[in-house]
Amino acid sequence: MSGVEILGYAAGAITCLTFLPQVIKTYKSKSAKDVSLMMFVIAAVNEAMWIVYGALLNNWVIILTNAVVLSFSLIMIGLKFRYNHD
Repeated sequence: MSGVEILGYAAGAITCLTFLPQVIKTYKSKSAKDVSLMMFVIAAVNEAMWIVYGALLNNWVIILTNAVVLSFSLIMIGLKFRYNHD
């Protein structure tokens, strides 16, 4: 594995963690009042597009990273509907 690939996987791993704190906080607090639904919808569409792009390039770093972030976005959308107390 080259240094560029290692950098890509490391950056991908860190990117995967971007929505995790919000998922955990929302799940623990059982509240999504201050969470922006539109932000996570936009993120989900964006991640889906990145997955298609990665697939067209056959780039597993892009595919896997964005698949994880997409799953967190979809979880947050689900939590928003479940715990929204507006």
